[in-house]
Amino acid sequence: MDLRLTPDEEQFRDELRAWLAVNVPTDWKAAREEGGGTEHFEMLRQWQRKVYDAGWASVSWPKEYGGRGAGIIQQAIFQEEWARAEAPPLVNVLGLYLIGPTIIAAGTPEQKTRFLSKIVSAEEIWCQGFSEPNFGSDVAGLATKAVLDGDHFVINGQKIWTSYAHVADWCLLLVRTDQNVPKHKGITALLVDMHSPGVEVRPLKQITGDASFNEVFFSNVRVPVANVLGEVNQGWKTAITTLMNERANLGGSTYIGFKRNLETLIERVRATKRNGKATSQDPLVRQKIAQAYLELEVFRLNNTRSLSKISKTGHPGPEGSILKIFWSEYNQRFQQTAMEALGPHAQLHSFDNGAWAFNYLRTRANTIEAGTSEILRNIVAERVLGLPKSY
Repeated sequence: MDLRLTPDEEQFRDELRAWLAVNVPTDWKAAREEGGGTEHFEMLRQWQRKVYDAGWASVSWPKEYGGRGAGIIQQAIFQEEWARAEAPPLVNVLGLYLIGPTIIAAGTPEQKTRFLSKIVSAEEIWCQGFSEPNFGSDVAGLATKAVLDGDHFVINGQKIWTSYAHVADWCLLLVRTDQNVPKHKGITALLVDMHSPGVEVRPLKQITGDASFNEVFFSNVRVPVANVLGEVNQGWKTAITTLMNERANLGGSTYIGFKRNLETLIERVRATKRNGKATSQDPLVRQKIAQAYLELEVFRLNNTRSLSKISKTGHPGPEGSILKIFWSEYNQRFQQTAMEALGPHAQLHSFDNGAWAFNYLRTRANTIEAGTSEILRNIVAERVLGLPKSY
């Protein structure tokens, strides 16, 4: 594993840095702290359009679909530089990193022409309809049904924990199209217009006060057969492609964000006092912060190792599950350390605009979203270590 950048990769990094230095909105920090609302969302949509016009919206996509045809290492550089510059996020994140790559891998020429350019430009926002009330981690156990009626499927059922559904134009939806075969074989992936009659979205308020997750109900929703992604009853293959893309695209920017949080915590404990002394002089606090630093470096090196393997094989593998387990559980430990070190006032909105309290509460979802830690440990055991299945 060579950790050095090639001349081409350095040129790519420098070009991106220069663009970000000129184009990141100067008022973004204030807008981020205010957050939420239709105006905020539209601002982010326009930002992605600007990024798209400059050719940066999805660097790893083929050029014919609005990308730069860049390799996985350049994509990692992009994520790191984006996080380092504290640039606004690309609002169509699920479309760019999960659903778009899946359409590129499994879509028909007509589907690629119809959907991909509008994903990368944020003209159409996407969500992912996988989890259900009784089948979260067990995605293959889904019960939402689609019955063939002429040249359409008619869908009835419910999805839950659907991020961005309240603003989405389209959804990559998993449905059951055959009840008489093993559960992994009777699934079909459909591209569903979220503005179709019979689609109802209900936001779910989280412990943080946000409502970015949603319930989605489908009542006799008609979807053209032409919107099948992949093959009928072979949707599990499509789902696995999407999930692997999800877990493989979280590393670089996640590391930079965690590093910034750690550096901020160090600044805060140096500036606060406990029993008349700087909190940074407390040996227990120092030990916990040192542990967080060591774990973060382990994450960085494992992420680099994963990128190296992807660059050789050309596609993400189950190793992404290792990274997801690591960063989700690390973040929970780190935020616990931060709350202990900073003391009760860290729970107040007046302290750093409530960032520490929000981040602490938000980490509760980390070990559930993008695959629970329990399910991911099974994947690592079976597909990485080759252990027998547990029944």
